[in-house]
Amino acid sequence: MKKRTLLNVLLAATLIALWGGELRAQMPNDAIYMPKGTVCIGTMYTHSSWSQYWENTLKRENLNIGTHTTQSVMVMPAIGITDRFNVILSLPYVWTKTSAGNLMGQKGIQDLGAWLKVKAVDVKGFSINGLAGVSIPLGNYVPDFLPMSIGLQCRVVSGRILANYTHPKTGIYVTAHGTYMWRSNINVDRDAYQADDRVYNTNEVRVPNAYDMGARIGILKQKWQTEIWAERNSCVNGDNIRRNDMPFPTNNMQATMVGWYGKFQPKALGINARVGYVTNGLNMGQSTSYMVGVLYQFGVKKS
Repeated sequence: MKKRTLLNVLLAATLIALWGGELRAQMPNDAIYMPKGTVCIGTMYTHSSWSQYWENTLKRENLNIGTHTTQSVMVMPAIGITDRFNVILSLPYVWTKTSAGNLMGQKGIQDLGAWLKVKAVDVKGFSINGLAGVSIPLGNYVPDFLPMSIGLQCRVVSGRILANYTHPKTGIYVTAHGTYMWRSNINVDRDAYQADDRVYNTNEVRVPNAYDMGARIGILKQKWQTEIWAERNSCVNGDNIRRNDMPFPTNNMQATMVGWYGKFQPKALGINARVGYVTNGLNMGQSTSYMVGVLYQFGVKKS
C-alpha cells in the first residue's frame, strides 16, 4: 500500500556538496543551494517494511502477506545553474516482496523525476523558495497490483512553497513546506473496475491528486547536519479499501510520518542516513523505513 510516486522518492532523498570549504546540503525540502557550476551525485538505498495496515480506518494484519517490503536504489544529481537556481533529478530502481503468500513482487525502473528550485526571497537568514516538479513513468510496471506495484504509472506535476530561517551563528534552522500534486489518469489492463461504490466500464482510472505538508528543525555545520522532521501526505479525495480486498489506485491514501536525518561529510565524499515511521494513516501500511547514501560533489570546468 506504499505510494511510490515522486513524493515518496523525494522524501527518501538527500544530496550533500562541498564547495570552497563550505558544506552544503541540497534536496527539494531544504532551503540550501548548490553554487553555480557544481554538481552533486547521490546514490541512496531505501528500505521500507510493514506488517500492519489501515483498511479504511481499521488497522489490521494479513497473514497471507506477512511482512511487506519495498526497497529501492536511486541516483540523484543536483546541478547548480546559479547560486539561487538549482535543478534536481532522480531515477530509482524499485523492487517489492512479501514474507508470506503467493503474490509475486515487482521490480524495475520506476519514474524519472525533476525539480526546479528558486530562491525568491532571502533576507537576514529568512528565505522563501519556490519549487516546481514533474515525474514521468519510465518502467513498464503494472500499477493496479497494489501492494506489490512499484508505482502508479501516472504523470505528476508538483508545486511547492518552502519557508526557512537559519540562525547565522549557531546554524540552527527551522523549515516548513507545503506541496500540491496534480496526477494524471492511468490505463489498466482490464475492461472494468469498481471504485466509489460503483462499476466503471472503462480501462481509464482517475488517480486522486495529493498534497503534503512538512516541518523540520535541525543544526547545519560545516562537516555535519542533524534534524528531526514530521510530514503529512494525503490524497485530496478517493475511496477506501473494501473489506478483505486489495488496494487500488483510486484509494484515498494518507499518512503522518516522523523521523530523523543526519549526515557527515568532511570532504567531497560523504555519507547520510534517514529513518522514518508512520504514526497513523488511511488505506496504507504502517511502515518503518531507513535510508543510507553515498554522496560525491564536483565542479564543472568552463571551457
